[in-house]
Amino acid sequence: MSSSDNGSARAVANFAEGYVLATVEIAASPERVFQALASKEIVDWWVRPGVFDTREWSGDVRVGGRWRASGMAGGKPYVLEGQFLELDPPKKLVHTWHFPGAAETATTVTYLLEQLNEGTRLTIRHSGFPTGKSCANTSMGWETSLQRLAEILNANAHAQKR
Repeated sequence: MSSSDNGSARAVANFAEGYVLATVEIAASPERVFQALASKEIVDWWVRPGVFDTREWSGDVRVGGRWRASGMAGGKPYVLEGQFLELDPPKKLVHTWHFPGAAETATTVTYLLEQLNEGTRLTIRHSGFPTGKSCANTSMGWETSLQRLAEILNANAHAQKR
């Protein structure tokens, strides 16, 4: 296992079993966090500076609906896509994750949202990785992206309280 801590966001990669577990606490309601996970807001937070930058996202947010994200990674364009498998707003969202044309099978991302006294605990389990390297890279990406999501939503929550 490998882990790192980046403020309030944390991600752990289990290389042997091929999954990433990531968590963050956010000062926003589960409904607000769910909205950020399943909308074009993804382009605001799904980033890892200097590594990847998501610039476009589209999705048909319903069971069986498809989603697609694109941007730049390592100076080259990338595309990710998948299908929504389960939706239980604002508690749970599950979708597949795949690079079109890649030999690997799709992985699965499960988002669980838990109401806290003053916000939401978001836990992500991203499973189905065939190699430790892709699992480790994805772990770092989730950690930085969740940190960014928390920063954006926490700032919005504080601004609304004023």
